[in-house]
Amino acid sequence: MPPTLASLVHHSALKLTVRAGEDRLDVPVRWAHVSELADPVPYMEGGELLLITALKLDAEDPEAMRRYVKRLVGAGVVGLGFAVGVNYEEIPKALVDAAEGEGLPLLEVPRRTPFLAISKAVSAAIAADQYRAVTAGFAAQRELTRQALTGGPEGVLSALASQVDGWAALYDASGAVVATAPEWAGRRAARLTADVERLRERPAPASSVVGPPDNEDRVELHSLGTGRRPRAALAVGTAAALGTAERYAVHSAIALLTLTTERSRSLHAAEQRIGAAVLRMLLAGEPDHARAVAGHLYGGLLDAPFRLIIAESAARAADAGGDPLAGLAEIVESAAARAGEAVLVVPEGERLVVLAVDGGAAVTACGEYAAAVEAQRGGAEGARDAAGGEEDGLVVGLSAPVGPIAAGAAYKQAEQALSVARRRGRVCVGHEQLAAGSVLPLLADDAVKAFADGLLRALYEHDATGRGDLVASLRAWLSRHGQWDAAAADLGVHRHTLRYRMRRVEEILGRSLDDPDVRMELWLALKATSAE
Repeated sequence: MPPTLASLVHHSALKLTVRAGEDRLDVPVRWAHVSELADPVPYMEGGELLLITALKLDAEDPEAMRRYVKRLVGAGVVGLGFAVGVNYEEIPKALVDAAEGEGLPLLEVPRRTPFLAISKAVSAAIAADQYRAVTAGFAAQRELTRQALTGGPEGVLSALASQVDGWAALYDASGAVVATAPEWAGRRAARLTADVERLRERPAPASSVVGPPDNEDRVELHSLGTGRRPRAALAVGTAAALGTAERYAVHSAIALLTLTTERSRSLHAAEQRIGAAVLRMLLAGEPDHARAVAGHLYGGLLDAPFRLIIAESAARAADAGGDPLAGLAEIVESAAARAGEAVLVVPEGERLVVLAVDGGAAVTACGEYAAAVEAQRGGAEGARDAAGGEEDGLVVGLSAPVGPIAAGAAYKQAEQALSVARRRGRVCVGHEQLAAGSVLPLLADDAVKAFADGLLRALYEHDATGRGDLVASLRAWLSRHGQWDAAAADLGVHRHTLRYRMRRVEEILGRSLDDPDVRMELWLALKATSAE
């Protein structure tokens, strides 16, 4: 504790007597200062015990003393020490009344107590307090380091919460709460997610002081990581501002958690290299070798039904914060970590490949992220078109659930879904959607339309001359699977007329309608042109 007026009054060697402001003696004293100026306020910083002999003061003038004391209180002076037996044998009543009126503690200093003794006592008490703070800070640092080595980040948070007599929380790169200490602080930490998001937008290192809606705590937020973009964040909640010892503890925790974060990044990079090798083995049809290489790294992921996700971004942003693939990787990994799931994330140039548990949190988070990107893309479509710009091009393809032996097939499924998503202008398409849907939307492709126009152009040109209705006849005949009577009835013509028209179609196109491939191509061409 820093020195207070009460501790100085109780100092046996100083013999100080309280003459006013007895109810305010618990105020900390930052320094003891001697000044005989009629107005010492310009030289005050606040928190001082001012020592005077009233050499240049008319201490018996009530109005002058009221103005003098009022100025001292306004400057933050916490106490006034008056030496008796020098210029006045006792403290003048005018000064006592003024001090009582303003609530300023007034201490009588006996003649045998030099001001220097008071200054030394204050200085010694401040030094002792600082020494205790530094000693406590080093002790906290040792405890935090021990916890970091034995208990990991959770141990650091627990030790820090104890040191500051409050709570602490760790957030991951996505702004989600990873751990709290004590456990009851989870709700308070969750309310700060938006503040953590704002902190992540600032270059590291960054910090801010915030308060939750209920104003229960004073909360400090600190970014963690050595890169330009924070990798994590630390929240520290306390009832009051941090003291010196508590500040030491917070700084130590920041350093230790940053080291943990950076070490985690190195381990993460190594895991990604292993993951890439494991993925190549799975795709090569060698699940046993993949399990041997992975060991316990991915738990039971390689044995359970999983989905393979492939994501691409056509326009990669220079800033990592604007890279949708990096954002997707963070979201998927954070969701898996919170759920205790194993996930394999492998960057492949302009692609990101993810192998995740079917129905797990990672797959769900991927879908939610894709939906958010699609909604954002839709909202910005008008502005982008007006500017002539292009979309960021994020597309995601999701395979059906498979086992490790079918990883190669799952990769092809994800690529097919990715291709469909790109053609349809969608962000995410699952392989099941392709099987459950129709092939007709695929005919909207420009290349398919161009083929259809070229294939049927001669028939349309023939019909334009008014010499028959070959296109409608061909459509009716194909829709009735070559049944002459049924197709003729649909057209309202005789079946011989329809036979004549089909011979003309064959002559004009130079193709035989007996060939099933020709009939298939003509039917798809008719569908493609009618969809325009």
